[in-house]
Amino acid sequence: MTPLQKVTAFLDERRVPYETLHHRRDYTAQETAADTHTPGKAFVKAVILAVDHKYNMFALPAVEHVDLQKVKVALGAREVRLAAENEIANVCADCEAGAMPPFGIFFKMPLYASAHLREDQMITFNAGTHEDVVRMLYSDYEKIAHPIVTDFTADRATA
Repeated sequence: MTPLQKVTAFLDERRVPYETLHHRRDYTAQETAADTHTPGKAFVKAVILAVDHKYNMFALPAVEHVDLQKVKVALGAREVRLAAENEIANVCADCEAGAMPPFGIFFKMPLYASAHLREDQMITFNAGTHEDVVRMLYSDYEKIAHPIVTDFTADRATA
């Protein structure tokens, strides 16, 4: 099963409406947002962090950045760092590096979502490749992905 098929099967099983889009090959969330005509604040990027030596997924708008200190405080962690590319390749083996869909359950890791994602009705995210995205209602995403919604992004004025 391709990464896109895995995502759409997951959504179909839960009877969640969505749209898929195929686009030119991009490597950054901002490029993909532009190619899919999605505002950067409504394009969700998934970031993998090692929090006290355990992997966690963080979903946030493409225009924002993770504040490692905020993650540390929010999770009561001692150590927080970005996972290395080889670590991500191991835990997200069926996806292209940097194109993970924002579903922690796919990778057996906790999922945290930025409260800023609630500001838009529709969200768009990579579906495991650098050429496929899924667009759906944020409210449906929150119902099926079960993220822990918290503040872990850099302040917008400094981002």
